Amino acid sequence: MASNLDYLAPNLQPLEEKVQAYLKAEKELTQAEITATTLTHPAANEPEAFEQRPATGSYPQQTEETANELQNIRDDLQRLRQEIINLLPVRDEWIKVNLGYGPSRVGAFRTAAQAEEYELRVVI
Repeated sequence: MASNLDYLAPNLQPLEEKVQAYLKAEKELTQAEITATTLTHPAANEPEAFEQRPATGSYPQQTEETANELQNIRDDLQRLRQEIINLLPVRDEWIKVNLGYGPSRVGAFRTAAQAEEYELRVVI
């Protein structure tokens, strides 16, 4: 019975916090990608409103800011992914963690392409 409650161990708290931050960043990336797509590909069925042309020499600042935000989120995800892999006590095995939904699993598994590279997997 004790093995079923191992995921509640206090020593897994830092790992749980990193995984929750990682999942939150993934959601932010999805939202930012939707925003970027909306900016670059406006909906076809929206009526075109009269807009004033931008001044000569200006650039689409909102598009540039969205691209920078996307890159920042991707960098954060990569950093969090590496931190989580470093916090995991074992590789190529699932570790039970408490993400608030009961026992969830997180693990780092070798990729088929390169034996030295690990892929992070999270099951909620």
